[in-house]
Amino acid sequence: MTRSELLDVYDREVRASFPSRLPEGWVGEQDGPLTRCLTTRGGFAMFTSDPSHLTTGKLESLVTRTFNFYAAHDRRFEWKTFDHDRSDLRPLLAQLGAQPEPREALVLGETTAVVSDASLPGRLTLRPVSSRVDLERIGALESEVWAEDWSWLADDLEARLASSAPVEVLLVEDGDLAVSAAWLVPLVGTHVAGLWGGCTLSSYRGRGIYRALVARRASIAVERGYSTLQVDASDDSRPILERLGLHVVGGTVPYVKARSPAHATATT
Repeated sequence: MTRSELLDVYDREVRASFPSRLPEGWVGEQDGPLTRCLTTRGGFAMFTSDPSHLTTGKLESLVTRTFNFYAAHDRRFEWKTFDHDRSDLRPLLAQLGAQPEPREALVLGETTAVVSDASLPGRLTLRPVSSRVDLERIGALESEVWAEDWSWLADDLEARLASSAPVEVLLVEDGDLAVSAAWLVPLVGTHVAGLWGGCTLSSYRGRGIYRALVARRASIAVERGYSTLQVDASDDSRPILERLGLHVVGGTVPYVKARSPAHATATT
């Protein structure tokens, strides 16, 4: 598929299907083309259908309404934006106090292009995990890598493992030490599976661990009948994914608004 076709797959299958496949514990509502949710850790909003028909005034009202919604619930929230969203969205979010986080590349490709026999170096081992103990080890690993509290991840993965389209969680170990983890997230009702996670202890990077995790997850996706892979890729993982046969089709930037008791006021 071409990059344009892959981007169309993303909009048609991933974004459009989001309201019908919310994670466990999320409560969503639709406001025109926008889906906004109360999540287990705050809030999340994203256009899930084309907003190009909205006038500038209607877009401003929708944005302000959404900021007021989260302020009323005293929630921090993320608005996930895309490079191919309408160009006046991000300035409106910034105007009301949302801060952009680092841009990630939107990467997609055909699953079969990524399947390989990539192996781990040395004595490292890779295995699927589902026990609470191992999920907590992964939360501790993520906390160490990102230098912030990721203990909530064990609950999140446990819920996803129990869902109708369970994730496949993979853990890389050096003896008893957890050194890397990643998971395959099938998007129920679509032909797409997401590659999530993939963080690795700094002392173990550059050894082919991420490549092996991608290849293993691609094999699982093929077995489950998912023809397309999707990743929100950092600058570290993007080159690896491109070398493996996936394609950058755009970009995504989360705009985050901290908790605030005051309601947003529309400005023009």
